[in-house]
Parts: sequence; C-alpha cells; structure tokens
Amino acid sequence: MKPLLILPVLGALALAACKKDETLSGYGAADAVWELVELDGKTFTARATLTFPEEGKLAGQAPCNRYFAEQSAPYPWFKAGPIGATRMACGDLDEEQRFLGALAAMTLSEVSGDTLILSNDTGREMVFRAAAPDG
Repeated sequence: MKPLLILPVLGALALAACKKDETLSGYGAADAVWELVELDGKTFTARATLTFPEEGKLAGQAPCNRYFAEQSAPYPWFKAGPIGATRMACGDLDEEQRFLGALAAMTLSEVSGDTLILSNDTGREMVFRAAAPDG
C-alpha cells in the first residue's frame, strides 16, 4: 500500500495561499501612483512617479525615462535594485539622475494615507503623494 501524499501537498498549498505580501506594496503602496513632491527637503520640480505593479516589483516614470526594479525587502525596509531604465534624452536628465540615485539610496519606507516617505539613515528623504485619480 502506498502512503498518501495528498495531505502534505494540500498543507503546503494552503500555506502558500495564506502568504501575505510583506513588502511596501502589501502595506498600502500598491493602490496608488505616487508622485515625488520633495527630495532631501526641497521641492522636486520635475515630474517623477513610483508604482508597485506587483509584489516585489516597482516601476514608474522618471523625468525622462520609464524605470523598473525589484523591491523585496519587508516593510518598513526598502531596497530598490538593480534599477533599469529606458535611454531617452530630455532636458531633465540631471533631475532624473538625482531621482534615480536617491531612489537607489533609500532603505526605509512609511505609508500614511496619501503620503509615502522613503528615507535612509544618512538623512536623505523622498516624499511622494498619491496622484489624484483621472477623470
């Protein structure tokens, strides 16, 4: 007589189904398009967005290019990387480099209502606001 392997398989499937997204996207960030409003205490005048399209992923529009990265650190930790981007030129490339460099340097996150704050232990900070829905 062969032993029944169904119960261990069902148990593993049940545990996988109960797994909660422990990244920033699982704590309220996935439901919005975030627009950068402040970088290191100063108004960010170029347009840059951040989204969390699926667990462990982030993407957005930097001032010139679309970008994407993995983000698998558990909340409240944050780690974007490696960051990939398209390669189009525009007049805001300096702002884009500041934005992407800051995003790569962030290590902590906090979501509170329509505000997302990314920061690190050296005092750098990015403040995002949830974009108003279209229409």
